[in-house]
Amino acid sequence: MEKDHITLDGFCLTPEDVERVAAGDPAVSLTDEAKKRINASRECIESAVQGGERIYGVNTGFGALSNVVIGPDQIEELQRNLIRSHCTGIGEPFPEEEVRAMMLLRANFFARGNSGVRLELVQTLLDLLNRRVHPVVPQKGSVGASGDLAPLAHMSSVLIGEGEAQYRGKRLNGSEALKKAGITPVKLKAKEGLAMINGTGAMTSTGTLALLKAERLSKIADIAGTATLDALRGTLTAFDLDIQAVRPHPGQMKVAKNFHRLMEHSEITISHKDCPRIQDAYSLRCIPQVHGAVRDVLDYVRKVISIEINSATDNPLVFPEQNKIESGGNFHGEPVAFAMDFLGIAMSELGGIAERRIEKLLNPVFSDLPPFLTDKGGLHSGLMMVQVSAAALASENKILASPASVDSIPTSSDKEDHVSMGTTAARKAKEIIENVEQILSMEILASSQGLHFLEPLKPGTGIRAAYRVIREVVPPIKGDRPFHKDIVAIRNLIETGKLLEEVEKVSGPLL
Repeated sequence: MEKDHITLDGFCLTPEDVERVAAGDPAVSLTDEAKKRINASRECIESAVQGGERIYGVNTGFGALSNVVIGPDQIEELQRNLIRSHCTGIGEPFPEEEVRAMMLLRANFFARGNSGVRLELVQTLLDLLNRRVHPVVPQKGSVGASGDLAPLAHMSSVLIGEGEAQYRGKRLNGSEALKKAGITPVKLKAKEGLAMINGTGAMTSTGTLALLKAERLSKIADIAGTATLDALRGTLTAFDLDIQAVRPHPGQMKVAKNFHRLMEHSEITISHKDCPRIQDAYSLRCIPQVHGAVRDVLDYVRKVISIEINSATDNPLVFPEQNKIESGGNFHGEPVAFAMDFLGIAMSELGGIAERRIEKLLNPVFSDLPPFLTDKGGLHSGLMMVQVSAAALASENKILASPASVDSIPTSSDKEDHVSMGTTAARKAKEIIENVEQILSMEILASSQGLHFLEPLKPGTGIRAAYRVIREVVPPIKGDRPFHKDIVAIRNLIETGKLLEEVEKVSGPLL
């Protein structure tokens, strides 16, 4: 796919593509083959309707009302009513990036040709995306069973000139937003309303963006952990590659290799090579095992997400080549729900072990550094409260990491009697990841100050690069100050990618 353009075929979308479109960079269109498949599936639907075939959601009611037959003259009203009645979301809206990802995933699903919608509908959806008309979609209200019904209904309402949308910085009603963007509202035909809202679009869009952020943070965690290990004059012995080789989990080996790269040419390590300390605390010694296990979870989540963003999750599904339309359960969010819960659990642990390392840096019993990393203890509190804030976030993550997917609550007169809660799982995972980003920013603040106290000795080559870029925005701590500003500055270095970029310039790409 071109750098400034993405073509959808329903099969080849990557998480990175989703992130690029979510950020608003490339234009999006359909491949010619995708257009043919869409038209073929539509012909299948229209043929079935004309033949008087009874098809769920096409000429019947929905959910527990599926036994109600709808006449041909009411099919369009049925689809419009479906969108209206399912706009029941509440709470703060999803960020625009996640809504853009939501629209992209729906269009990519249609590109497979298993939904039976008209090409006109898909093109209009892509017009919204390309012209930056962003539906206002409340975050709460999905149980993740028959897909993300409420969120996707709010997204779809703008297509028919209803609902609300953000356009050029203003929140407008759907009709006005479309008019200003030069887009004609869609009149939904048979099955199209159902096709728009049936699927895992909300949980998967949130989950995809959360995964990519988590993957980047896993590398930041290695940088932060290495800086702490050097500042505490820890040993690399536990990172010996032979140790990892006899327990060959892939992530564990990657992390150990990263630490060797980052600590290469550390003057601090050389200075204490004859130190009598044999073993470090678990939060240092077991970093390969913990950070590595997180990496393995991320690999699993990426596999699930990569499948889901190229899957057909509608119901019923259309198979033009076999000339059949079948009802099933691909809308159920369980695969994504499990993956998002696992992601949240793993990232909570990444933050938890980082918080323990912060404590070690501030505790002179372990660090041989000034208490709370201030040489004026008493008059100054140093980073005492930074650890408290990290502890608060780590504890909050423990609560958020309780899996949503183990819960289920019956809906729709008990016809939809088992649900995934996948959207809740994705939203929780995202919040955990944001907390971890803050904790790692705090660890980097503390480890940088620890390294400051060890000057003129220099840390490993990779950490020197990190230290240089950090010192551009956070000066050494000479006395108490509002450390919140320092944490925000470091977090900005993480979010913009500058910290990782500068480190990788000297250490090579981290694994």
